Amino acid sequence: MTSRLTLAQAIILFLQNQYSERDGREQRLFEGCLGIFGHGNVAGIGQALEQNSGLPYYLFRNEQAMVHTAAAFAKTSNRLRTLVCTTSIGPGATNMITGAAGATINRLPVLLLPGDVFAKRVVAPVLQQLESAASQDISVNDCFKPVSRYWDRITRPEQILTAFPAAMRVLTSPADTGAVVLSLPQDVQAEAFNYPRQFFEKRVWHIPRARCDSDSLKKAAQWIRSSRQPLIIAGGGVLYSGASATLAEFAEKTGIPVVETQAGKGSLLYNHPQALGAIGVTGTPGANLIAREADLVIGIGTRYSDFTTASQSAFQSQSIRFININVCEFDAYKQSALPLVGDALMTLKELTEAIQSFKVEGSYSARVKLLRENWEKEVDRLHNLNYGPPISQGEVIGVVNEVAQARDVVVCAAGSLPGDLHKMWRTRDCKAYHLEYGYSCMGYEICGGLGVKMAAPDREVFVMVGDGSYLMMAQEIVTSLQEGYKLNIVVLDNHGFSSIGGLSRGCGNRGMGTEYRYRRNGKLDGELIAVDFVANAKSLGADAVRASSKQELQQALEAARKSKKTSVVVVETAYDQRVPGYESWWDVPIAEVSEVESVRAARNRYVEAVKKQRTF
Repeated sequence: MTSRLTLAQAIILFLQNQYSERDGREQRLFEGCLGIFGHGNVAGIGQALEQNSGLPYYLFRNEQAMVHTAAAFAKTSNRLRTLVCTTSIGPGATNMITGAAGATINRLPVLLLPGDVFAKRVVAPVLQQLESAASQDISVNDCFKPVSRYWDRITRPEQILTAFPAAMRVLTSPADTGAVVLSLPQDVQAEAFNYPRQFFEKRVWHIPRARCDSDSLKKAAQWIRSSRQPLIIAGGGVLYSGASATLAEFAEKTGIPVVETQAGKGSLLYNHPQALGAIGVTGTPGANLIAREADLVIGIGTRYSDFTTASQSAFQSQSIRFININVCEFDAYKQSALPLVGDALMTLKELTEAIQSFKVEGSYSARVKLLRENWEKEVDRLHNLNYGPPISQGEVIGVVNEVAQARDVVVCAAGSLPGDLHKMWRTRDCKAYHLEYGYSCMGYEICGGLGVKMAAPDREVFVMVGDGSYLMMAQEIVTSLQEGYKLNIVVLDNHGFSSIGGLSRGCGNRGMGTEYRYRRNGKLDGELIAVDFVANAKSLGADAVRASSKQELQQALEAARKSKKTSVVVVETAYDQRVPGYESWWDVPIAEVSEVESVRAARNRYVEAVKKQRTF
């Protein structure tokens, strides 16, 4: 039996019948299609979506934003669900490339269906077509190839019979997932084919919990039992595998302290006895001091980014060894580690049995406890500086953290906010901290918050965004209102790119090009530009107010949390008051020669610091 459908109709029917399952829990894999229509998809995918309401359609304002939303949705769903994104050809397609890169870097499944130029070629060059003198088999969609985990161009209707199952394998793979791009020439979208009905039957994609090699597990247990100062680094893989409770039990049983990457924050609740908080460039003093002296590091679901390893300067013990638990073989072998290639939850359970009654020495536990206590005092200090006006960024974080309830989610991505949140945010639920820091993409925040809310509508979402990121991509406020997904947005107005301004000055420069100032006498050093963010947010339909003090901020956020409508609270923050870096370093090369004395001084500091880098 066959069904005669257009390619586009067949795609939509296929997608709505795909499911994922892990641990016996089944859910739809695709919960909707985000899109913007143009001549490259309106008559194909657009017609199919209008004809078939089984896959809900959401109208967005920016193509990059909708991919971020899909990625945030997938992350909140522990990669068991995702969204589809469709665009026209040309700029509609290429606008998604940044989002695709972010999804692939962060190992998050998103399905992108960009329109493409005519397969039959007669109508070339079609509007928005890139021509090549060397080949006719090229379009702007080829730009997706390096930022996708799977890429294909469908030039015949029957090709989806093999292409889409291959795409589903990647989207449901714990190890290989990321952006999947299937380019759809606009003429082929409208072509009909007699598809076998079995293609549209419900299919459940089982998400396996892979177990690691038993011999490697035994060796890892021996290493742990012989260690004196072991340390666990919890990455995003802990959360994706649902291993937070298992990790908490493992840490409590062994006494091994746990530090967290950005993606792994929330793996332990902030008040767990073994929780030392953030590690690396944006880490706490206790986490970085323990890392410096550790003789064994157990990395769980981490890819060891330079922020985590402090540009490979974090670990200084000459006898250090690494054990990596990771479902991805590529990451498991990093740091010349003993690789335990397997699911984090299953591997932790088996490792708990294998180490028997191991527990760290009492003096080590006492030191961890003291470092924890000292850090909590430091967080209290930073939350209550009474700086300004304008108030400090740390104080804003403290107020938002206090107003937010345990299951409320904080969302952020770029600037200096992620570093301060990584250190100071007190997580009380494993899914309450949502940072996009693999790509750290400015503009992710609001559309990412929308994706979180779509995936978890029962949670309040607090989006924290600097003025620079807000100006890049605020338009999905309209989408949140359109769809009834309420957000609480906090805009920190520090008149420019505060993070890079601080980095510029740390490199001996003068912060040139990082403040919003008028051009005067050929330079951008005039008075500050007063941007009315409240008026801007109101023009997009949101409720918006400005807060000038901690008390006003708290009152505004409490009102916003009770509201049923997306609200924006704008607060000016001090540009020159920063949360310190603690016992860490980041490799940002400084000019080797310069006429500027401050640059020469920064170079001298850099030459000394780089000596601490290790190669494992």
